[in-house]
Formats: sequence, structure tokens, C-alpha cells
Amino acid sequence: MISLVIPTLNEVDNIAPLLARIAQCSPVPNQIIFVDDGSTDGTRERIRSLTSSMPVELIERDAPSLGLAGAVIAGARAATGEWLVVIDADLSHPPEKIIELLEPLLEGRADMVIGSRYVKGGSTPGWPVWRKILSRAAAAFAYPLTGVHDSMCGFFAMPRKLLLELAPSATGFKIAFEVLVQGGRNLRVVEIPIAFRDRCRGVSKMSFGVALLFTMRWLAAMAKKLFRDQETAERFSRQSSIASPAKSSEVANSAFP
Repeated sequence: MISLVIPTLNEVDNIAPLLARIAQCSPVPNQIIFVDDGSTDGTRERIRSLTSSMPVELIERDAPSLGLAGAVIAGARAATGEWLVVIDADLSHPPEKIIELLEPLLEGRADMVIGSRYVKGGSTPGWPVWRKILSRAAAAFAYPLTGVHDSMCGFFAMPRKLLLELAPSATGFKIAFEVLVQGGRNLRVVEIPIAFRDRCRGVSKMSFGVALLFTMRWLAAMAKKLFRDQETAERFSRQSSIASPAKSSEVANSAFP
């Protein structure tokens, strides 16, 4: 069973076009969960009006916490499917790629599959140069922590239970990034190329505050990684000394002629 989680905030004009494209997917997700974080433009009413034509559910968060990540987690907790797909409501992610995200999971080749702008075949049509530079820079900063080319993209699929295990305390805008950091290098990740398009309707939720929060999370994750790497190196050094007492003795003897 496939559950689709779609966070929303003032996306009234995008709901019907998005659902129309999802309806053309094969297979159509068994459960489509919209998680709305206090829309004031009629988004909730538009979603309710479409519940009779598709397997649509609405979660209303009037006092949302943990940002976009909190919305995704709320949707995952309400989902009943084994497989979870997360997609933006603004049509920047192509719903037609949902089946391609699921295939590596169903075949047992991956634990997480990401719709990527930065692998061969991926693209960002229509983006100005400055935005491409900033996005690429953010992906580059994240790469040492994730080993993934596009951990900033919000279009991904994974087992629902694994998401809830790895991201119970995730905060902010980039939940895929936080899941990848928590999962570490043992998490099998596949990236599927997508064309990421700018929204045609509505207003972007990205802001300076969101960018600042991501920067703080990135710095914390990098510090944690450096500490962990240093701890691993020291442990390896101690084990090497214990495993080679003769060598240690030779070193000691050479120090005192």
C-alpha cells in the first residue's frame, strides 16, 4: 500500500491540478494525505471538496510545530501504507515520477529514493543563474554529510516505519537532509533524475529564516560528524596499540637508548 504525503500552506490554486496529475499515475497511491499548516486562502476547503473523487485525507495543523518537517512527520504517523512518498504541493515535483521512486524500494535495492536535480538527466529548467549557484552550493555543503547529490530536494520515497524511526525530532524545511544525516552511510540511497520546475501559482515558502535554520542544522550535523570521526580515529589508534604490543615496546626502547 502506498501513502502520499503532501504538506500545504496557501496552495489553493495548485490542489486540483496536482490531483489531476496524480490520478494519471499508475498505480494511483492508495492514500493521499494533505497536511495543512494553517492556510488562509481556501486550501482546506478545496481539499475537502475533492475527497469524494480520490482517496484524499486532510490533516489540519492550526498550531504547527517543527516546520515542514513536522508536517511530513504528522502525515507519516497518520499514514497506513507500508511505502511513503513525500511531494510538494506546488507542482515543482513531477508526480509522474512517483512509480520510478518506488521501484528501487519494491525491488529491495534501496532504503530511500530521492528525486534528484543533480544526477545525470536531472534539471532545473527556467531557474536564473543566481538560484542555480545557491542551490548547487547548498547541495555541495550537504554532500560530505550525506553522500547524496541532492539532499535538499523534498521529493522522496521510503518505508514509512523507517522515516518515523530516523526523523522523530526533525525540524525545519529539509526533512530529507535530516533523514539522510540520521541514517548515515548505512542507508542505501538511490537518486532518480527529475526536472524540478518553478511554481506557476502561489508564493514560495522559502525565506531567510528557513535558510538560517538549515545553516544551523548543517553546522550542528557537521560538528557531530567531526566529533564522531575523531572518536573513531582515537578508538582505532588505541586498538592498534593494544593489538601490537611488540611494536609499542620497540618504540619505547628506541626512545630510551
